[in-house]
Amino acid sequence: MSDGPAQLENPAVAAQIAAAAPDRSSWVAANAGSGKTRVLTNRVARLLLAGTDPQRILCLTYTKAAAAEMQTRLFRTLGTWAMLDDDALRGELSQLGSDEGALPVAELARARTLFARALETPGGLKIQTIHAFCEALLRRFPVEAGVAPQFTVLEDRHARALREEVLDAIAEAEPELVAELARYLSGDDPDPLLCEIGRNRAAFAGDFDPARLAAALGADPADTAETLCARTIGESDLADLRALLPLLASSGKNDQRAGETLAAALAGGPTAELLPALEGVLLTGATAKAPFTAKAGSFPAKALRLAHPVLCDRIGALMARIEAARVRRIGLLAFGRSSALGRFARVWLREIEARKAALGLLDFDDMIDRSRLLLSNPATAAWVLWRLDGGLDHVLVDEAQDTSPAQWQVVRAITDEFFAGVGARDVTRTVFVVGDEKQSIYSFQGADPAAFGEMRMHFAGRLEAMGAALQRCGLIHSFRSAGPVLEVVDAVFAGPAGEGLENTVAHQPFRAEKPGRVEIWPFLPKPEKSEEPPWYEPVDARGPDDPTERLAARIADRIADLLATGQELPGSTPPRPIMARDVMILVQRRNPLFHAVIRALKRADVPVAGADVLRIGAELAVKDLLACLRVATTPADDLSLAALLRSPLGGISEETLFALAHGRKSLLRAALRESTAPELAPARALVADLLGQADFLRPYELLQRILIRHDGRRKLVARLGSEAEDGIDALLDQALAYERGEPPGLTGFLAWIDRDEMQVKRRAEDSADQVRVMTVHGAKGLEAPIVILPDTVERQEGRNAPEILAPENGPALWKMRTEDAPETMRDAEEARRARARAENMRLLYVALTRAESWLIVCGAGAEPKPDGNSWYALSRAALETLSPERIAAPDGSGETLVLSRNWQTGVLPTEAKTRHLPSLPAWARRPAPDHPGAAPPPLSPSSLGGAHALPPRPPFLEDEDDAAAKARGDAVHLLLETLPWSLPAEWDRLGPQLLAPDHGEAGPLLAEARAILEAPELGFIFAPDTLAEVEIAAPLPGKSGQRLQGRIDRLVVEPERILAVDFKSNRLAPDTPEQTPEGILRQLGAYHMALSEIWPGRRIETAIVWTRTAAFMPVPEALAKAAFRRALAEPLSVRDKTPA
Repeated sequence: MSDGPAQLENPAVAAQIAAAAPDRSSWVAANAGSGKTRVLTNRVARLLLAGTDPQRILCLTYTKAAAAEMQTRLFRTLGTWAMLDDDALRGELSQLGSDEGALPVAELARARTLFARALETPGGLKIQTIHAFCEALLRRFPVEAGVAPQFTVLEDRHARALREEVLDAIAEAEPELVAELARYLSGDDPDPLLCEIGRNRAAFAGDFDPARLAAALGADPADTAETLCARTIGESDLADLRALLPLLASSGKNDQRAGETLAAALAGGPTAELLPALEGVLLTGATAKAPFTAKAGSFPAKALRLAHPVLCDRIGALMARIEAARVRRIGLLAFGRSSALGRFARVWLREIEARKAALGLLDFDDMIDRSRLLLSNPATAAWVLWRLDGGLDHVLVDEAQDTSPAQWQVVRAITDEFFAGVGARDVTRTVFVVGDEKQSIYSFQGADPAAFGEMRMHFAGRLEAMGAALQRCGLIHSFRSAGPVLEVVDAVFAGPAGEGLENTVAHQPFRAEKPGRVEIWPFLPKPEKSEEPPWYEPVDARGPDDPTERLAARIADRIADLLATGQELPGSTPPRPIMARDVMILVQRRNPLFHAVIRALKRADVPVAGADVLRIGAELAVKDLLACLRVATTPADDLSLAALLRSPLGGISEETLFALAHGRKSLLRAALRESTAPELAPARALVADLLGQADFLRPYELLQRILIRHDGRRKLVARLGSEAEDGIDALLDQALAYERGEPPGLTGFLAWIDRDEMQVKRRAEDSADQVRVMTVHGAKGLEAPIVILPDTVERQEGRNAPEILAPENGPALWKMRTEDAPETMRDAEEARRARARAENMRLLYVALTRAESWLIVCGAGAEPKPDGNSWYALSRAALETLSPERIAAPDGSGETLVLSRNWQTGVLPTEAKTRHLPSLPAWARRPAPDHPGAAPPPLSPSSLGGAHALPPRPPFLEDEDDAAAKARGDAVHLLLETLPWSLPAEWDRLGPQLLAPDHGEAGPLLAEARAILEAPELGFIFAPDTLAEVEIAAPLPGKSGQRLQGRIDRLVVEPERILAVDFKSNRLAPDTPEQTPEGILRQLGAYHMALSEIWPGRRIETAIVWTRTAAFMPVPEALAKAAFRRALAEPLSVRDKTPA
């Protein structure tokens, strides 16, 4: 927006200035794109400019992102003022409505200080969400609020675990209560119902009142199904029905079918099931003009009625009684169902509140409720309000249409003192509310458009009582959308979509000349006969002619063509081509179409940001990493190991896996360990390392080891694309979160991950140059030059529909099938559905108004009725009223309706296509120099050269390869490391558990380890004060920058000496130290050198325990040091980076 007096004459700017006036209370109805954030920022700036202390301003926003955005804009404005000269600053202030010629120098000077004053405000400017405000309020007054001073805000995952714990506790303490609820509970997961109980906690306040519930449902609590049946159907009625059976059998087909049903019902006698069975025969069905009424005059057939009038008259009277009894029967069913819910809900709410109180936990609803009670409790309100009253003069509420009634009560309690008369300070105190009822789309979080209007009347009434007025402002000019887009929006909401809105929907474009275009593509209906997918596709795969897949492909092809041809974005300054980030695709929910669009865009090589909400467990990269962790915890898990091998982390082909797994006689892990195939070497190393580290590393550390040490992150991203990073990072975050609150065990972490389906929201601004595909709810507050709406059929609630109905001034009801529901329940459900339909229309408004220049509406699936409430039908009908252009669709599927203004586009020249790309700086083109101080990788003492076994290899060892020998040695080391920590009586049980389940030598290995552990002459090296598996590191003498790093099996630390003992499992052991293989001597010499650096002045000794013979062999110092010197004299190569 340019500066100058002409701007002040613009009605859009004038409306913003009037709305931001700081000396009056205002209620602002702001259309989408009308600049409400600018108005809020300007009002705060003008309040500060008028001398208001920053601490006395409270601005409540709906989201943290909105609070951050407003704070950023405000500091940017104040920071700009601080740096401007007098003339420029006068120009800026005139844009807020100040008289440019009447601004004294002193006021300019004060404007320049506002930035510093805002920064220095204790606690910062109060621009926060209402939940953040309530949290701060409760922490300031915990005693008055009755909460723990150091309470913890309950996160979603912890909340679910807590709900499960409380449910288990109730099931144990009051099993009959849970059993009664379970009779009516469908599905195997009660958590959705528990969440609904929590959201409707107000409906379950007070003691359960069965009489009130029964009156609402037209039921008699004293009734039972049996007594109701007995009162309605007597023995004479049963006799009449039996007499009717042979007559029906000889009548027409309808009567014959009815007779068969009637005979089956009568076979059971007068039971509780008889009444509903007779209703199916004697009453009309749910789809009849008069549903569930007596079939008098239509059953049985006319011929029978004429032939047997007396019998049929008695049957007719029975029909009337059954019709009346049905009302009582379904009322009784509803009463049983809702009373089970009512009794359980009260116990569950009481128990979970007690559990949260004991643990010092509050969820978001708790914070609102506790704050509301704190501010309205006569015993505490005066004190708290006095403290707040002395600190607040101006309250601003953003996105007011999404504020729930409970949240409004908090705002009301804060602001009521503003209207109580003259306070201790003679200042004007104001309320500023901005919102738009057309954009109220968060009813699932408690938002209620009705409360929006009620609060406006409340504030107006309070101000009127003071002799003041509430300024009502309307911001109808859109700074976002072009004229054609706004014309379509107005036309849509001039019809049925606008019913229930308080004001007529009307928009004006701020720039009338801005190019704009709206397209309605032909609808793609379901084919009469769908083509079957190929046999090798999954059973739930969609066929190639599926309309959803066809629409997704059409969208992807259109976007790919726009990007490939370099088509200009009309109205862009300077001219630039359409880019991927210019396109936003919005859906009502994350349904198959949502995922089909993302797949189609990827197939078309269109950059796409992926789903706006990441389901961590569904990400392939996460599944591969979890397979690694499952192998580490359960080596016998062949399925997880196979998944790991086929993943980018294992890197083997399907054929290699088949060759490895087919025909094996043992576990897959054993086959992998015994394989010598070179392509399996990386996978063998990964699995061996996982198994070796699983018992020592936390989940986060093990994941990072996979990603860094084994190059896992690079491998996953190379195969799966850059979006795999989101899932990887989210899993790492979850590992850290788990370790903060739970014992950091790997098994527990996997169970924790599997317990709940975690979701992480992707921030839209992080999508870079990519097409954004998201829900309309997720797009609230965002915009894009091109918006495509493909999900335009009528939305079916399905399993997501609420189960609990809370009619106003009535008891809570547990919903039943419509045909089985009493009138009270049907009315409550119809009212709920009407509210849902109205919200769906508001969701359409939000979707349409995200578009800046180009709006495309399309659809696929069940063809909508032209006069229906689907988004497609409403949009097409609206566009038809605006005399659109009709263009044949390229694929011949029908006509595309087009409305455009000033829409001139073309293909830009090559230089214009890249003009928007910034040039790389010079440093980015220069190769990075080698780091002079880069240290080489550390050397292991076992990699210093020389043989590690006695030559020559005897014939009886030819069948033992190096890998098997190493595995055997590792197993003995593990036993010698672990068994000393337990009692000898437990060794036989623990030994096989420590070894791999497929290890064939568990018995001999345990015997070998036991012989060493029980040898009296070796007891001193396993004493309690000795150390096992000691990591050491030291610089390598004469090798600049080279370090030695290894692990000593047993270390005996005494005041006078240090003894390092190394276990060796060689088949052949030397008779004397001088016969020891050179490589082993060098290793001991390295230990001697490192320990001399650590303990200078102590005697250093080294020794070997030959495990085959349980022989202890001290190695002379001179022998080990000479071997080590020979190693230093040779060129060193890093043959084994893993410390031994």
